Amino acid sequence: MLTGLIIKNFALIDHLEVNFSNGMTSITGETGAGKSILLGGLGLVLGNRADLSTLKNTEEKCFVEATFSIQDYELKELFEELDLDYESITLIRREILPSGKSRAFVNDTPVNLSSLQRLGQELIDVHSQHQTLSLTQSDYQLEVLDALASNQSLLETYRTKLSIFKTIDDKLKKLLALQSEQKQDLDYSTFLLEELIEANLEPGMLIPLEEEEQELIHAEEIGMNLVKSTQIISAEQIGVEEQLNEIRSALQKVSSVSEKYNSLFERIESMKIELQDLNQDIQVQAEQIEANPSRLEQIKQMLQKIYDLQGKHHCQTVEELIAIRESLDQKVQSTATLGEDLIQLKEQRDVLLHELEELASQLTEKRKTTIPSLREELESLLSILGMPNARFKIDLQPSDRLLSHGKDNLLFEFAANKGSNFGPLKKVASGGELSRIMLSIKAILSRFKTLPTIIFDEIDTGVSGEVSYKIGGVMHEMSQYMQVITISHLPQVAAKGAHHFKVYKETKDQSTYTQLKKLQTEDRILEIAQMLGGEEISETAILHAKELLN
Repeated sequence: MLTGLIIKNFALIDHLEVNFSNGMTSITGETGAGKSILLGGLGLVLGNRADLSTLKNTEEKCFVEATFSIQDYELKELFEELDLDYESITLIRREILPSGKSRAFVNDTPVNLSSLQRLGQELIDVHSQHQTLSLTQSDYQLEVLDALASNQSLLETYRTKLSIFKTIDDKLKKLLALQSEQKQDLDYSTFLLEELIEANLEPGMLIPLEEEEQELIHAEEIGMNLVKSTQIISAEQIGVEEQLNEIRSALQKVSSVSEKYNSLFERIESMKIELQDLNQDIQVQAEQIEANPSRLEQIKQMLQKIYDLQGKHHCQTVEELIAIRESLDQKVQSTATLGEDLIQLKEQRDVLLHELEELASQLTEKRKTTIPSLREELESLLSILGMPNARFKIDLQPSDRLLSHGKDNLLFEFAANKGSNFGPLKKVASGGELSRIMLSIKAILSRFKTLPTIIFDEIDTGVSGEVSYKIGGVMHEMSQYMQVITISHLPQVAAKGAHHFKVYKETKDQSTYTQLKKLQTEDRILEIAQMLGGEEISETAILHAKELLN
């Protein structure tokens, strides 16, 4: 609910400050007095665009602040989505600087224009003869029907499940595409993996194999030189070991003379022991070495396989090949796991699809049950509003797709007169007819859901006195459930307001200003009487004004 409005330096408004109450508020004034300017200023805090031409004094900033009481509007989620601090009494401020820049704040938090527009849609609904486009749209018509059918809870459940369904369905489609892609190279990946597995690769295996290959290739040469070596060591009289013994014997004779000769003896003793060990190892190696063509061929094949794999996979080491093997193994395994994931996702999707079909069916049934009462109420209200022959044809057409509101398309057709053919609202209804239809729909909706403040901007233009009285009655009935502000030239409508403001112009210091004044009882009688009879207020007009106000 709009509770306060402050406008400074906007068009013909120098400074205006007004408080609003719940119920129905009437705003009247002569043509050109500035009622549209008042709406324009309010439009700034609702996210309308503005420029420097709206500034009364181009050297000062324009300032508009609106206060709203929003505790009944269930807007906490929207505030969270817009990253705004939620306050039950919310202040929206808009500033237009002399430079042309615009700034907006919600509860002192800066916001961009799109966020302001989203929030504004939930706070005020400005309705004029030129703003009935939403009425002709199927989504809005369904929203009306669902409000009367008390489908809100069911719709929330449906939309929550539909969101989950779409997420799972998208994931399923991506996995199916991935599976198709993987299947194309799965055979090749499996072949490469098997090839690497057959190679029995182990870390550090390449160097020992290459060394063994060299031993087998040079086995005869190695054996011959090992035998020659041990012969040189062990030969009698001229062998290294025999000569070492002679040196040892000579040094032993002088070892007792001093420590330095004893040290020489010990060293030759160590050399003799080491030579004996070396000779023994050479003999062992000589006995073990032998030509083995079959083993050599086996090693050659093993090495060639490793070299071929390194070339195929563009790497230099066995360790890199092992890493590639593990990667291929994971890839092949993931394809198998992907199949299991697909089965699970399909099961989840099928369960959700069944639940959504059930919910959509429930929505359809409740809508079908509600359509007759909606049609009856609309036709009844329009008859009161001067359209006694207005008729509606409201039908549900099944959809083969899951839509955001179920599986129904709504056919909402209208005929204004007897004998007229039914047709879509946007094609067969005039602007005045659309305004009265929208008024009727809003009147019905106000009983079933919390609506934002509605401002009727001269939608009663061009109607007769009796019909205008009925329009005022419908607005007054709506004001029992919501805040209604009506801008009107008709006394029958204005008189229905619980509160009454007059917009007027005054001239001061060669400048014209728009002002807004709240009318008390006596002033209100005079305003209604003037609207009835013109500038010359007669006793009859005053009596009629009192009658209307009573």
